[in-house]
Amino acid sequence: GEVLKNLNKFYKRKEIQRLGAENGLDARLFHQAFISFRKYIMESSSVSADLHIILNDICCGFVLLGHVDDLFPFFLRHAKQIFPMLDCMDDLRKISDLRLPPNWYPDARAIQRKIIFHAGPTNSGKTYHAIQRFLSAKSGIYCGPLKLLAHEIFQKSNDANVPCDLVTGEERVYANEDARQAPHIACTIEMCSTNTPYEVAVIDEIQMIRDPARGWAWTRALLGLCAEEIHVCGEPAAIDLVTELMYTTGEEVEVRNYKRLTPLTVLDYALESLDNLRPGDCIVCFSKNDIYSVSRQIEARGLECAVIYGSLPPGTKLEQAKKFNDPDDPCKILVATDAIGMGLNLCIRRIIFNSIVKPTVNEKGEREIDSITTSQALQIAGRAGRFGSSFKQGEVTTMHRDDLVQLKEILSEAVPPVKAAGLHPTPEQIEMFAYHLPDATLSNLIDIFVSLSQVDGMYFVCNIDDFKFLADMIQHIPLNLRSRYVFCTAPLNRKEPFVCTTLLKFARQFSRNEPLTFDWLCRHTKWPLAAPKNIKELVHLEAVHDVFDLYLWLSYRFMDMFPDAVLVRDIQKKLDDIIQIGVCNITKLIRASQSAAAPGTAEVVSEDFPLSRTKKDARVVSDRHGAASTEALSVAVEAAGLRRAKNLRLSRLGSRQEDLKSYGRGSLANRLLREGLLTQEMLRQLESEWQDQHRNGRYGFGSKKDDQHRSKETGKKRK
Repeated sequence: GEVLKNLNKFYKRKEIQRLGAENGLDARLFHQAFISFRKYIMESSSVSADLHIILNDICCGFVLLGHVDDLFPFFLRHAKQIFPMLDCMDDLRKISDLRLPPNWYPDARAIQRKIIFHAGPTNSGKTYHAIQRFLSAKSGIYCGPLKLLAHEIFQKSNDANVPCDLVTGEERVYANEDARQAPHIACTIEMCSTNTPYEVAVIDEIQMIRDPARGWAWTRALLGLCAEEIHVCGEPAAIDLVTELMYTTGEEVEVRNYKRLTPLTVLDYALESLDNLRPGDCIVCFSKNDIYSVSRQIEARGLECAVIYGSLPPGTKLEQAKKFNDPDDPCKILVATDAIGMGLNLCIRRIIFNSIVKPTVNEKGEREIDSITTSQALQIAGRAGRFGSSFKQGEVTTMHRDDLVQLKEILSEAVPPVKAAGLHPTPEQIEMFAYHLPDATLSNLIDIFVSLSQVDGMYFVCNIDDFKFLADMIQHIPLNLRSRYVFCTAPLNRKEPFVCTTLLKFARQFSRNEPLTFDWLCRHTKWPLAAPKNIKELVHLEAVHDVFDLYLWLSYRFMDMFPDAVLVRDIQKKLDDIIQIGVCNITKLIRASQSAAAPGTAEVVSEDFPLSRTKKDARVVSDRHGAASTEALSVAVEAAGLRRAKNLRLSRLGSRQEDLKSYGRGSLANRLLREGLLTQEMLRQLESEWQDQHRNGRYGFGSKKDDQHRSKETGKKRK
């Protein structure tokens, strides 16, 4: 007991905490090291003789001989055993110093670049003017956020007789038949070269420099491209940050402001019923299940609709857009996610928000449900009434009346300025870390790097959760560090088990130095595949398409080990056609899925319960997510019952306005499970707590008097 008391006294000493910090132990590491040190002393059968003597002197109260501070050298020695980086902390701090990113690009610093910022809302012609300069230059590079955008510029450029190559993570298409590099390149932003000189560079959607996962790519392009002129296009909210960043490189920014080319009107009435749909309408949903639900209800009314969502292959998206845009096609309605916000030219007359909340990932990598931001709302609403389309004026509204007030508020707010630019550790930095910490896993190296990294106020380190997930997944496979790093940066959705399993198999075969052949891939994916008969099969086909994308991405980096890119690209195009057939028949697939599913386990959310809650409802989940997720989710799961009890949103809930208790594991619970906000274990715990709280009267819907009245009534019955 005396030993434990003195150890705790040692832990609480400010002087000891200060000494720990001087030796590289921040509050978190200090705490972890102390827990381990305390366990070593309390549970070890034999501590070193010198430590034993010190402990004895302290515990016996020999003030002149021993003081708790004397434990520090032993504590530090123990800490260095469990945290080897403490021995080379100075070197590691230098490697992870991210305070001067402009210095990483000496080629760009060697020239004086002219920066032109084309600022304006969606449909203002800002990108058009930048592209005109790109086309007139002797050489140029276009950097966009999506393959679709890069492909569009590639097509435009070659149609204008300006030879242009296409470079994405998965492919390189040459304009010249002899595979000679063209002077112009259209690429996805992660693929831009910072070593090749150009006359003009265009960086599209510059506001994405703040993106928690991908912002680093915009920072790298802005600071590192070797071009005489850099044309950046995007929201005015990014002007101040870009100007500040360029001040550190000694480059001035010329701002050109643009206004929207066609008027956009926020209507004073909501749609309220799908019976009120008109040609040129686009319903925007923020979940795939809402897409399924709404499209089925539309087709039940005898109307044809096109469907576009994020996980569809680019070819299918383009075909659906073409179908919707074609004046001779009977399809006049579009149901889409916010995937339409950029990358597709669409003839939309009216945007209808089915919901104004969406699942998001915050800077810490946590899942939240929150109202859409002003930036997102403007980006999506701006798709209506596009300049040059058949609709000269755009309109925007909501599906539900009580969402319209919130939408008007969101659209009227100023877009908050972009405050910081993303950064990401480079392979070279991680290799230097690995040299100092040879026994650390890649996931641990990344953790240590981020914890030690120093950034100034204009930058932040991007969320590396996906990277760490893949690093942990393939940790047991013997790979050299550079190859391991490449596998961990592969673009995949970690919520797709089939794609993750495939990456694991790719890495295992790669480590055995066995090439991943076309035949192997066909066996693994069971190619050839038939057209889908239900939604589950359609989702699987989309996952297979992602697997082909993954193969092509890796073939670009390890050509010898993934040798059959041409064959894989051919079957990927065929798969795209098969998926298109499925999407064209999506309502049949939904019906097949619902009829096959057992009650309460349908994969497709019932059509009368869309994800549609107000800002206030949404923040119940998001505001408390980090600190008390169980409590917040409990509130979220009970939201339908509480709203009913308080007589709110009666028009919204319709036939689903039942207490959650009678509804069981209903649509909201299933949705939270699918979105990763809830696990089966948490759901069981919530149900148990909910039932206990009902028994104890904690979540009764009546007043205290009602509770007293009920207890009296119960007492009478017992008598």
